[in-house]
Amino acid sequence: MQRHTIEPRPGWQETVEAQGVIYPLTRHPDDSLRPYWDESAYYSFSLAEVEALEEVVEELHAMCLAAAAHIVEKDRFAELGITDPRLASLVTESWHRKAELPSLYGRFDLWYDGSGAPAKMLEYNADTPTSLVEAASAQWFWMEERFPGADQWNSLHERLVDAWRAQAALLPPGSPVHFAHTIDDECGEDLMTVAYLRETADQAGLRTEAIAVEDIGWDSLSHRFVDQRLRFIRSCFKLYPWEWLATDDFGPHVLDTLDNGGGTGSTLWIEPAWKMLLSNKALLAILWELYPGHPNLLASYLDGPRELTTTTGYVTKPLLGREGAGVTLHQPGETPAPAPAAGPSCYQQLALLPDLSTPAPGAHSPTNHVVLGAWVVAGEAAGLGIRESAGPVTDGYARFLPHVIL
Repeated sequence: MQRHTIEPRPGWQETVEAQGVIYPLTRHPDDSLRPYWDESAYYSFSLAEVEALEEVVEELHAMCLAAAAHIVEKDRFAELGITDPRLASLVTESWHRKAELPSLYGRFDLWYDGSGAPAKMLEYNADTPTSLVEAASAQWFWMEERFPGADQWNSLHERLVDAWRAQAALLPPGSPVHFAHTIDDECGEDLMTVAYLRETADQAGLRTEAIAVEDIGWDSLSHRFVDQRLRFIRSCFKLYPWEWLATDDFGPHVLDTLDNGGGTGSTLWIEPAWKMLLSNKALLAILWELYPGHPNLLASYLDGPRELTTTTGYVTKPLLGREGAGVTLHQPGETPAPAPAAGPSCYQQLALLPDLSTPAPGAHSPTNHVVLGAWVVAGEAAGLGIRESAGPVTDGYARFLPHVIL
């Protein structure tokens, strides 16, 4: 893996907006607008390197499924913050019936520096991952324009269409699949992610409808969810975390009507409830418990940082945090921090994100901390998206950079 600088294409902003990345700029705290889609640099990989990373991703996914099975079998839901017995029971049922439930995609965030050291799992968002449009579409068109004849770790579009087609029989017959985003998303990323996934379902031959989560209604006579036209919502892809879905004001209705396969309820949600097990940072600690010393894992605990306080340092991660919210870094030897205000957390071995850029003259600290976002579709490695951040935590101000296989 190497980082290269390159001159951006003339009119790059209009180009990527036309390809679905309608959020090419990010507003920073100083009120400046800076590129989110950043094609002033790119990363290159060898084919052998990508093939090795694909194997890592598929092994990690299999390990995560084994960890989910362990959580269910040993009834360890409380360690994930799932304390409602009814919700735990429904997640258990969802897990046992997962072969009957459509499940689409997820994204591993990986530490990797291209030096030959093994990639390390930082976390797994298997419920509501974003940065999909830029990974699947915009960077592919960038490659075709800038590096004709090159390749890319990117079969996302084809695999998403195939996944919808393969799982169509699991959907309730005779009804469209609703695709829901939240209007609280101001930049448009959630809207376009859902619109893109809806397009892949359309291409698979499914009937689809768009809806905002806030526009989903409840029919108190039929006790069913309905859309704006009062049609029953039989299946719904939601870019809305399960921990919100189950605990919002309408959460009791979600649990009352949950279709966990085979028509067990009146509304089937995609992703299914068992994905809660994979998108919780407690998974990191349970993986380390089940696979201690695995080369692609970082030591992680739920009861405190243990030996990490004096050896490697550690990162405190809220169990349900997103975009770096609540994440704190602690160097070895520091006085252990008090329990985080964000609530139950995972304590993970500190692995500072690498910076492969050439320092600018006079620069004293790295400013391009890179994280690999490795996509999984229908259980198989499907593509790569790369983000960089100015600080050591990948947050809402991170940038997306394209890549090629050379």
